[in-house]
Amino acid sequence: MFLRTFGWSIAVAFAALIVAFFYGGWAALALCAILGVLEVSLSFDNAVVNAKILEKMNAYWQKIFLTIGVAVAVFGMRLVFPLLVVGVTAHLNPSDAISLAMEKGDPEVAGTYGYLLNQAHPQIAAFGGMFLLMLFLDFIFEDRDITWLSWLEKPLARIGKLDQLSVVVAGLALVVAAQTLADDPATVMVAGVLGIVTYIAVNGLGTLFESDDDDENDDATLPGIHGDAGQIERAVSHGPSELAKLAGRAAFFTFLYLEVLDASFSFDGVIGAFAITADPIIIALGLGFIGAMFVRSITVMLVRKGTLSEYVHLEHGAHWAIGALAVILLVSIGRHVDEIITGLVGVAFIGAAFLTSVLRNRRIPVEPGGSDVSQPELVSSSV
Repeated sequence: MFLRTFGWSIAVAFAALIVAFFYGGWAALALCAILGVLEVSLSFDNAVVNAKILEKMNAYWQKIFLTIGVAVAVFGMRLVFPLLVVGVTAHLNPSDAISLAMEKGDPEVAGTYGYLLNQAHPQIAAFGGMFLLMLFLDFIFEDRDITWLSWLEKPLARIGKLDQLSVVVAGLALVVAAQTLADDPATVMVAGVLGIVTYIAVNGLGTLFESDDDDENDDATLPGIHGDAGQIERAVSHGPSELAKLAGRAAFFTFLYLEVLDASFSFDGVIGAFAITADPIIIALGLGFIGAMFVRSITVMLVRKGTLSEYVHLEHGAHWAIGALAVILLVSIGRHVDEIITGLVGVAFIGAAFLTSVLRNRRIPVEPGGSDVSQPELVSSSV
C-alpha cells in the first residue's frame, strides 16, 4: 500500500535531487530537499481538504486531478506562475522574464527576479487570503452533526444562518487589512475582491451544475463544496450506492475549485522559497517535483484509507489551519511572517485534530472501514 501510494513520489523526489546535484552540486541538492520538506509541512492541511473533496468525485475525475492536476501544480504554480507575476509586474515579455529569472540575483536588490516577486506579494496575499478565508468561513458557519471545538463551532453555526455572512466577514477583513497594512490599499482591495469573486464563482458553478445533474439523473448528489449533512445522512441510510459521485460539469468545476485552492495554498510557499534561494530551477524542483508530488500522494492515501471517515476531526483541524493561513496571508501584506510559523500553525491544528479524533474513537464504537455507528460519514472511494 505504501509503495503503491508513494512510489511515484519517491521516484520523482530521487530524480529531482539527482538533477539538483548535477545542476548545482551538494548545495543545490540540500536546498532542493529543504524546499520539499517546507512545501509538505505547509500543505498538509491542503491534502486533507483535497481528500475530502476528492472523495465526492468519480474515478475518472479523481485521475484527472492526480495527473493533469499534478502537472498544473508542478509546472504551473511553481514555475510558470512566478514568471507570469514578474512579467506582469515589471512589464516584461516572457523571454525577458525567463532571462531575468535565470540571472537569479539577491531578492533584496531592486530589479532582480526575487525582488520583483516579493514586490507583488501584497496582491498575491490578498487574493489567496480572501479565497482561503471564504473557504474557512463557509465551513465554520455551516451547521454540522459532528463538531470539534464545539464551544466555538456551534455558536458560529447558529449565526452562520444569516444570509451571505461569509462574504460580509471576508469583506470587512479585507477592508481592515488593506487600510491598515497595505502601502497601496486600492491594489490590495482589487486583488482581494477578485479572490472572493473567484471563490463564489467556482463554488457556485459547481453547485449549479451539481443540481442540474441531480435533476437529470435523479441521483442524490452532495451539494456544494462541503456537502449537506442532511442529504449525506439520507443517502447513507439508503446505502452507499446512493452516494453519487460527481461527474460531468459538476466534477469539472469542482476540479477547477481544487486547482484554485491548490494555487492559494502555494502562494506562501512560492514566496517563502525566495528566503532560501532565488534560483527558479531549484525552487521548481523542491516545491514542485518533491513537495507537490508528496502532497498529492498524501491526498491519495487519505482517500484510499478512508482516514477522514475514521478520524473525523481532521477535516475540522484542516479548516482551522486554513483560517489561520488566511489570516497569516493578510497580515503578511504589511508584515513579514516567518514560514516556520506558518508551517507550525498548520501542523499544530492537524496534530490536535488527530489526537482528539483518536480519543473520540476510543469512546465511540467504530465499524470496520472507519465510520462510527453513531454518526453518518462519507464513504471513501479509491483512486
